[in-house]
Amino acid sequence: MAIKSILSMNAFDQSNVGSLPEDIKGETQRRLDVFGSASVLFFQEPIEVVKGEGCYLFDNRGNKFLDCYNNVACIGHGHPRVAEYVGKQLSIVNTHTRYLNKVVDDYAEKLIKTFPKPLDKIAMTCTGSESNDLALRAAFYLTGGRGVIVTSGAYHGNSYLTTFVSPSSTNGKVTADFVRAVPAPDTYRIAPDVLADKFANDVEKAILDLEAHGIKFAAILFDDIFSSDGVFADPSGFIKKAIDVVHKHGGVYIADEVQPGFGRTGKMWGFMRHDVVPDIVTMGKPMGNGYPMAAMVTRSEIIDALKGTGYFNTFGGTPGAAAAGTAVLEVLQEDDLINNAKDAGDYLRAGLKELAKDHPCIGDVRGAGLFTGLEVVKDPETKEVDAESATLLINRLRYNNVLIGAAGPYGNILKIRPPLRFYRKDADFFIDAITKSLKEIGK
Repeated sequence: MAIKSILSMNAFDQSNVGSLPEDIKGETQRRLDVFGSASVLFFQEPIEVVKGEGCYLFDNRGNKFLDCYNNVACIGHGHPRVAEYVGKQLSIVNTHTRYLNKVVDDYAEKLIKTFPKPLDKIAMTCTGSESNDLALRAAFYLTGGRGVIVTSGAYHGNSYLTTFVSPSSTNGKVTADFVRAVPAPDTYRIAPDVLADKFANDVEKAILDLEAHGIKFAAILFDDIFSSDGVFADPSGFIKKAIDVVHKHGGVYIADEVQPGFGRTGKMWGFMRHDVVPDIVTMGKPMGNGYPMAAMVTRSEIIDALKGTGYFNTFGGTPGAAAAGTAVLEVLQEDDLINNAKDAGDYLRAGLKELAKDHPCIGDVRGAGLFTGLEVVKDPETKEVDAESATLLINRLRYNNVLIGAAGPYGNILKIRPPLRFYRKDADFFIDAITKSLKEIGK
């Protein structure tokens, strides 16, 4: 089976514009006319979104959809605290960080307090791509190397450099000589008692291969929920041996927290589930609940490695961004959304595992907090992937008012990743919808 690129998963087939309902056909064609053939839309019938509230989105027809895809609006779509804080700040001033501003510095201090020592320095960016790009640059300067290790289905951004470390963007292929991809720690197919050793051994082999080709090792970069690889969370702590190998060979561990960060896994930061402290942490999407902001957090020694060139980003860390970020941190704590992520996530997975007893196409249900992977297979004994049925299920769920995406190299894994304002009642809604959808596609 061919490996898919991350953007091709559940993508609208542009050749089908003519068969769309009239009320969506014109808007779809308008998008393609302006954005061109490289633009990507979801679902076999695209959706025009006009409003969001909590963990729900509303389309132009008045339909209400449970959003099980979106980790950007982590504290909920259209959150009034974010709108209030950002609106107020934009009416006062919104400029860059070459000027002192208490809103910016207050936010930076609050964010740093969520990290363990010695992670106490921050650089502000606008996107996760920029954060990962900067983290790699810092690792190169610090170590004097340029060799990078990622997992085989990783996605870390769409800048020139981060595309090289994102095999999921290039159909699973590694397109740079300084990058090595190791197999993802597939917790569905690898026994738990050998998982940590296998991952560590694969990492060491990759380091030695880099060095055998005259490329000094600099860093390993992965997100600790392995989201694009297929969502692999447990057992807690299994990444530690690999990190020890990285440090033994003089490299740094960059934790990409764009997906698992800000409470999604039931901890503030995903790496906390594994009892490790990264050398560099990157973050993005959920940081501003839709306001474009991102950051890199690290220790003094590594931030000092950038002194030769310095770092400045015109829109990174503006007062407007800091206002949005402040709202997110406040609401995460006040509304107990991190504990809710664990409770609602555990409840959802328990319900899906129960559902799997009657639907053998559900090969595995896994994850942590409000990040769940549901693997669709042809046979639970052979664990053969079934990407076609996964696509049918995703598009059927769309008509049963649930929005969801795909993960894994073949797109056969449902990536269930709702805003953190997702409660047990929403989990019940999802389980009812997927039960109905499975029956409708004959699974």
